[in-house]
Amino acid sequence: MFSRNSSLTVLSRSCRYLLRPNNNIQRASFSLTARSHAAINAAMADTSGITADSLKNKLTEVLQAQHVEVEDLSGGCGQAFQAVIVSPQFESKTMLARHRLVNSALKAEIAAIHAWTPKCYTPEQWQALQQ
Repeated sequence: MFSRNSSLTVLSRSCRYLLRPNNNIQRASFSLTARSHAAINAAMADTSGITADSLKNKLTEVLQAQHVEVEDLSGGCGQAFQAVIVSPQFESKTMLARHRLVNSALKAEIAAIHAWTPKCYTPEQWQALQQ
């Protein structure tokens, strides 16, 4: 590779270049393209339509869930949710299949929020946890 002396020389030259005063520096203008504007607007989109209650209602309706608890972990801004879902549709399904079932039911909502954590149980598993 490089000898120790040559790498120090390169480093010192680059430091001198970065640190030397240059009064002729022109300020670069900053502009955003339409695509950048669209990405920023999408990232900052108002997700006020997504609430813990709306998620709970949709899960109850689509999965015929017997018990649903949805907690907003983001302090009310609607960006992070955690849910406990108890449904007979989870019978004989792996945890991955259960999560896929829930995620497909809430596809549009999950796309609009930042974090989603479902905990899926069958009615029997939920009863065992309550005791």
